[in-house]
Amino acid sequence: MEDAIRYAKKYLEDILSFFGLNTDVYATSEDDVIELEVPSTHLNGFLIGQKGENMRAMQFLVSNALKNQGFAYTRVNVDVAEYKKQRAQRLASRAEEWMKYVKESGKPMELKPMSAADRRTVHKLAQEWDIVSESSGEGRDRHIILKPAE
Repeated sequence: MEDAIRYAKKYLEDILSFFGLNTDVYATSEDDVIELEVPSTHLNGFLIGQKGENMRAMQFLVSNALKNQGFAYTRVNVDVAEYKKQRAQRLASRAEEWMKYVKESGKPMELKPMSAADRRTVHKLAQEWDIVSESSGEGRDRHIILKPAE
């Protein structure tokens, strides 16, 4: 695992240096996922991209590089300036309002399409609230339906 972490860290630093950003990436692992954190810089907006698209692209590149080198651990999470952490916190506070609505009204609620990471956050919170959550749809239209537990 340590070799995979070192390789992923170096690979992402090389990608960033291509854009003229020579920075140290912080690398750790949690639950067989390599966590790569890029500190805040003047290129935050560019590195994050619209709705995190550029971060997801970097994750994809690093993950594929690990696979191509034959590493066993290839799940990668790239976060720039704690964007994902803050986004998850904002989403969790909104999701709590959705959970309250479903609990109080007893009616199901269909949410807008969201990324896999955002859906994971909502699913975890739904379990804590004892609410049934299921994903529906395909690709970019994949969304969550919240239902009261029977």
